Amino acid sequence: MKNNNSKKIFEGLISRTKIYLVLIAILLAVICILDLRYFTPSVVLYILILAYTYWSNQKRRIELSDHLQDLTFNIDKLAKNTMVNSPFPLVIAETNGNMIWKSNKFTQEFANIDINNILGDLLKQIKLEIENNEESTEQSIHKELEIGNKIYEILGRYTKSKEEYICTIYFIDETKCVELEKEYHNSQICVGLIMIDNFEEVNQRISDEDKPLLTAQIEKTIYDWASEFQGLVVKAERDTFVCIFEQRYLAELEEKKFNILDTIKELELSDKIQITLSISVSTEGQSNYEKYKSAQAGLDIALGRGGDQTVVRENGKYQFFGGRTQELEKRTKVKARIVSHALQELMQEAKNVMIMGHTNGDIDSMGASMGLYRLAKSLNVEAYIVNNSTGISLENFMEAAKEEKEYQEVIINKAEALSKISAETLLIIVDTHKRSYVEVPELLEETGKIAIIDHHRKSPDFIEEAILTFHEVYASSACELVTEILEYAPKEIELTTIEAEALYAGIMMDTKNFTFKTGVRTFEAAAYLRKCGIDIIRVKKWFQSDLKTYTKISKIIDNAEIINDTIGISIYDENDKDANVICAKAADELLTISDITASFVIGKLGDKVCISGRSIGDINVQIILEKLGGGGHITLAGAQVEGLSIGEVKNLLIEKINEYFEEQQN
Repeated sequence: MKNNNSKKIFEGLISRTKIYLVLIAILLAVICILDLRYFTPSVVLYILILAYTYWSNQKRRIELSDHLQDLTFNIDKLAKNTMVNSPFPLVIAETNGNMIWKSNKFTQEFANIDINNILGDLLKQIKLEIENNEESTEQSIHKELEIGNKIYEILGRYTKSKEEYICTIYFIDETKCVELEKEYHNSQICVGLIMIDNFEEVNQRISDEDKPLLTAQIEKTIYDWASEFQGLVVKAERDTFVCIFEQRYLAELEEKKFNILDTIKELELSDKIQITLSISVSTEGQSNYEKYKSAQAGLDIALGRGGDQTVVRENGKYQFFGGRTQELEKRTKVKARIVSHALQELMQEAKNVMIMGHTNGDIDSMGASMGLYRLAKSLNVEAYIVNNSTGISLENFMEAAKEEKEYQEVIINKAEALSKISAETLLIIVDTHKRSYVEVPELLEETGKIAIIDHHRKSPDFIEEAILTFHEVYASSACELVTEILEYAPKEIELTTIEAEALYAGIMMDTKNFTFKTGVRTFEAAAYLRKCGIDIIRVKKWFQSDLKTYTKISKIIDNAEIINDTIGISIYDENDKDANVICAKAADELLTISDITASFVIGKLGDKVCISGRSIGDINVQIILEKLGGGGHITLAGAQVEGLSIGEVKNLLIEKINEYFEEQQN
């Protein structure tokens, strides 16, 4: 390297000397041509010049070489001094743990720490990473490591030496930077919204004298809770509060599961009234306004899941706390009336209407679809029902529906739906709000006019672009909600017999013959449908199982095992396209056994594993299955898991059940 540099510099000098010699030669030649007497002196002179030039260049070469040697020596000496006196701890070691050299700073920095074991583990990690990335041309080392009470950034390079790698590693103390970054993160603002779920209902049930006392008790409870984490609470409306606090307190609130949800229920009010709250907290957004809008969206989800819970939006994900109580039935039908009028206006403005339920449709989604179809036809609007898959739960009903001439061309499949939909089509989603669970997801991209009618607890995968949403988790079924819409239509809707029976069957199925999740409005909707002249016997026949199905269910129940004293779990391990329906029916049957308060049946559905969960209300199966990516209601929920075997899913389910009970105890 040194010789190459000397050669390059010397060659530069020689090139300039050659130019001068050529110029002198030309000048002497011109003189000789003009006068030949100067030929001999010119030759002698030129030889002397060449000799002097050679001697001079040789001398320069020697001087330059000596200078470069001195310079190189000084640079090497400086580099060595820099390494020895490095301001950062420095070590040179082989990846087998052999330490070749370490700086004084390294020795001082880690004098009171067992650095040899730490360094040994670090070198093993580095060697493993090098061997796993042999194709990489980058020979640098970059890691972060906590040693003692400090955090170090590990920087360095490595080179191959026989069987091992020699690493030069610097330890740069990043503790202050990390602490500063952590403090910046902790000092960021969280925006929360707190809403009293049943403020209006409670106000209607207490005397005027007690109302100020009620308000004062609620507000004091909220303000006292916020003071625990130095939060600022501002009352925005009669039943809504805005809460602002630093992010450093969020982990503590999550650890306590937002205990105000339980504290607020302990307020001693007359008439056995229980107050519940819905809370939304968001850390996402560049500005406080964006965080506020994000918190508003989270509050909609909390209310859509039945209230009495907290939704935290953080790092692009939702976390849920609480939500263990049964949904409270709303006693006012104002919203149903408003939605009914708005839906009819949208239908009249649309070119046509398409009604779509969820995958593996059931009688609730189909009954709701038929009710909305009749509403559209009464307005003289072209309408279709999209049904791309049917199982044993719909076979009996679909046979009856196909006997109706009108429905032979109304119920269409995916291909027909995609050919008929346009930007002017009103797409109504019933009995689901999840983008990934609709019958034909492609239809969502074909129109901007989307309406949703659903009764399931809201999940993060909801369809955001809906222009009309009737999402009431208190309702027993989608058919109950559609029946209310039909009741409040400005024009009287004349349902056909099969349409009324389908709506009634949907309510029957989701309430398990009016025993689960049944409120006053459920019976009012059923009474309205009974007036339409339905045949109860015919409806019950739709729910009958054949002997083969009943035998499968009996086998599942026979193989059930009991965990935690009151929870029944069983497996249906046959490859069956109707596994989800079989599992659901088996879970229902397990609940009829004494001492069983919750049941879970696991089955194979193609390349997925499905889980059906049921409860009599003591155990919230929705929270348990939500941990596995599912959802539903307190007493009825389901989930589908990919990439795991039935046995693995069973073990995972038991783990989540135990987690649920631990959270309950805490």
